[in-house]
Amino acid sequence: MKTIKIILTMALLSLSGAAFAQTTSTVITDSTSESSVDTDAKSRTIVISPPPSAISPGVGSSSSDLCTTGVSGAVQTQILGISTGEMVRDENCERLKISKTLYDMGMKVAAVSVLCQDRRVYDAMEMAGTPCPYLGEIGDKASDQWKANPHRIPVVEEMETKGDVQKRNAAVATGGISLALLLLLL
Repeated sequence: MKTIKIILTMALLSLSGAAFAQTTSTVITDSTSESSVDTDAKSRTIVISPPPSAISPGVGSSSSDLCTTGVSGAVQTQILGISTGEMVRDENCERLKISKTLYDMGMKVAAVSVLCQDRRVYDAMEMAGTPCPYLGEIGDKASDQWKANPHRIPVVEEMETKGDVQKRNAAVATGGISLALLLLLL
């Protein structure tokens, strides 16, 4: 067993010595080269850019105490882009704010009178048995004055139904598509 260990150790030493011997070598190279390149080419450049875009303006107010709403829109074709925006006034919101301000100042009859300019409020007050004030008169005297002057009663406003809104939206969409197709022809 001792002899096998000695033989293996000698074999390993001889292999490692051989590895050292193989790593040292000298290489001598001598080379010469000549080259020439002739190029004849035609080139074409294609620029791909994003399409122009019409961006709707952000229409808003800096205060939430205003009775206005921002509305904006944009349309873009290959050639022409249009964008617009505006503020829409909400008269019912204004009526409520005015009424609240009058009520807060202790002018309750005036506050109710402002609200009674809306036919829905006028009808609700009549049904409740407390008619809207009429030129400073309240109660039965006001009711008599309203009956004597029916032309002063607020006009009935027809409420828009879901069908009305759908018809209007369909008409707007048809007009928008027609305009877009017309602009594409330009």
